[in-house]
Amino acid sequence: MLSIALSELIQIFRNRLVLLTSFVVPVAPCAFFIYRHEVFADLGSLGYIAAVVMFTVGAFGLYTTTVTTLASRRQNLFLKRLRSTPASDAAILVGLTLPVTVLATVQVVVILTVLAAVTGAPDSLPLLAAAVASTVAMMLALGLATAGLTNSPEHAQVTTLPVSLGAIGVSTWVGITGTQELTELKRLLPGGAATELVLNAWNGGASLTDSLPLLLPTLLWVAVAFLLASRMFRWEPRR
Repeated sequence: MLSIALSELIQIFRNRLVLLTSFVVPVAPCAFFIYRHEVFADLGSLGYIAAVVMFTVGAFGLYTTTVTTLASRRQNLFLKRLRSTPASDAAILVGLTLPVTVLATVQVVVILTVLAAVTGAPDSLPLLAAAVASTVAMMLALGLATAGLTNSPEHAQVTTLPVSLGAIGVSTWVGITGTQELTELKRLLPGGAATELVLNAWNGGASLTDSLPLLLPTLLWVAVAFLLASRMFRWEPRR
């Protein structure tokens, strides 16, 4: 698994297009949100900024890159060759997705640290860490599921749009309007409960007992996505 992960990490740093689109491009809007934090804080709150930058990196740096990577490795038969090695299916997938997961998580942590340095520390770091971890798990699981529907890296530009734009849209909607209205709907949509958890973690004003149940909808999406991935993921290109 570690040898596969190391090889994949090397491939990421050799592919300038992947570095640009997946790890540089998401930083630009995040930097803009932090630079104009007073404007966006008036529109929503500092927690809203934290949630949006988290989902921007999660959607483009993690989710889209995961789908594109797996589709590419399937197209060039690399997945098929890996299955002929002693490595298990789970070890292969973990090895291929571990580098992008770690890089995206580091990006989120660094960006949120910069936001905290500029605007002040969040009210609850443990809650914020739980929100980040659950969001990373959800976007990774959704990436594995979407990869089963994606025929090629070019096709990924289409198949990833609904989830990536949808997650950022839900985060923006919940971050600006809150969950006082349409509470259940907002929490059940992908990213809704995680956004509310970030709002509570950063802005404060909610107890731990009220916030922890917000992890459940996100973890439910993780379970559903992994179930779909187990049924739809393909190791060889369609004939």
